[in-house]
Amino acid sequence: MQLGKRIRVLVVDDSIVFREVLSRGISSDPNIEVVATANDPFDARDKIIQYEPDVMTCDVEMPRMNGIEFIQRLIPQYPLPVIVVSTVSNAVFDAMDAGAVDFVGKPDVRSVKSVESFINEMIIKVKIASRAKVIPGRVQNDYHRIAGNSNVDTGRIIAIGASTGGTEAIFNVLKYLPRNIPGIVIVQHIPSGFSRMFAERLNASTYLNIKEAQTGDYVDKGRVLIAPGDRHMRIKKAGDSYRVQCFEGDKVNGHCPSVDILFESVAKEAGKNAIGVILTGMGYDGAKGLLSMRRKGARTIGQDEKSSVVYGMPKVAFNIGAVERQSSLDNMAQMIYSMLG
Repeated sequence: MQLGKRIRVLVVDDSIVFREVLSRGISSDPNIEVVATANDPFDARDKIIQYEPDVMTCDVEMPRMNGIEFIQRLIPQYPLPVIVVSTVSNAVFDAMDAGAVDFVGKPDVRSVKSVESFINEMIIKVKIASRAKVIPGRVQNDYHRIAGNSNVDTGRIIAIGASTGGTEAIFNVLKYLPRNIPGIVIVQHIPSGFSRMFAERLNASTYLNIKEAQTGDYVDKGRVLIAPGDRHMRIKKAGDSYRVQCFEGDKVNGHCPSVDILFESVAKEAGKNAIGVILTGMGYDGAKGLLSMRRKGARTIGQDEKSSVVYGMPKVAFNIGAVERQSSLDNMAQMIYSMLG
């Protein structure tokens, strides 16, 4: 049943076949209307002015101007939520840096199953993007990490969960943390194939040792393990440390990996020795797990509404009492570190 006015979408892609597949697919939802399509950024610019869409989907590789440059120019003048549609490459993270709110991997158009899965995911992401806060692109400048303290208890563990807007939010937390920070485990809702690139990108741009998690990896000091995009991740106590297990499973709260799966394991295995952080994202994944952590004595932090691209997951967690302290993204790293004190 249609609820309220339909979400107006502009589809931008240089392939006429793909424009047609995407437009027809997302228009099958009664709450979405594709008001126009465009074959390049210049065509898109004119149609943004003419049709005033609520959301734009945008390819990365296009003639005359690529999608990243287009987003960089567009967002400061016209803060339109943009979903990037791309093959698996680092370009999607450049687009997120530029101000896009989300991304989806392009399907194999020869596979009906792949296309159907892609369309279903796009419908969900368009609805989320229509409610997202557009934040201007990352400012490329030097940043100063928190001064390391040798007295930090390395028996601690930090667990972070995020969804829409989370790739940038996670970077904005990790970039300030010192090398002696206790081990960190992260679930970011991310398409399969992108999680390793995301980890490698963070590893190259922070002071920490960051990698896509594999079963058996230790959660060591200064190390960050990011759940694979198609597997759940949990921790298990291993002597004085922790190890991760990555495993296939059904979606939980609509997601694999699920933040709740990670947080529940941290509550069970680490208890009061943990800090839980829930960042920007739509839905409620992670809220119950964070509450379990708090009940077991963990310290817990939720991102505040003002700095969230989508104030969904942190809001649900706050409303059920899972969040001990709220924090802006700018102050998040300092709050984490102070809780380790």
